[in-house]
Amino acid sequence: MNKKLLLIGGGGHCKTVIEAIESKNHYNQIGIIDIKNNIGKFILKHPIIGTDQNLKKLREQGYEHAFISMGSIGDPTKRMALYRLVKELKFQVPIIIDQTAHVSHYAKISEGAFVGKNVIVNADAVIDECVILNTGCIIEHDCRIGGFSHIAPGAVLSGNVTIGEGAHIGANSVIRQGIRVGERTVIGVGSVVVKDIESECVAVGNPCRKVEKH
Repeated sequence: MNKKLLLIGGGGHCKTVIEAIESKNHYNQIGIIDIKNNIGKFILKHPIIGTDQNLKKLREQGYEHAFISMGSIGDPTKRMALYRLVKELKFQVPIIIDQTAHVSHYAKISEGAFVGKNVIVNADAVIDECVILNTGCIIEHDCRIGGFSHIAPGAVLSGNVTIGEGAHIGANSVIRQGIRVGERTVIGVGSVVVKDIESECVAVGNPCRKVEKH
């Protein structure tokens, strides 16, 4: 069967997604959606074939699957809008898991989520739609990761941590068990979170403290 996939977003995160896809060989044709000036270029041998204005036409041409491969560093608005668009156009949105990741059979992962290299997702963790679990992060038992959040490389979430929708957890951060991080909050690189952090703020440090409000 000719399974065709569109990747929406042609930046660095797209390369990570492509490698994960190739590790399992589930799709035999990948087209990339990016800005107009990049049409005709290639990312890891896969062509950039259009912009988001071409999605409807590409759906009619037989692309049934689409995945948001745009990265996120704190503002999920564009990724949310693209997800709404692909759903309106009746694309199927897959879950992409690198073959090196370790995901518990008791974890729940929603459509559009990305699980990168050497990620661990433990029992009864819940990963909502379009979450990015980046290289080597650890999501322990009973964690809940809200949609469109990004858990950056090397971050460690101890048991029963809750991350609000659209949050960004910086690389190598550590979050103590039972902590709640609010929606659209950014936790800085290398932070140690030992108390709940409110929504829509930036928090950094060891111990992690709010430094500004969005």
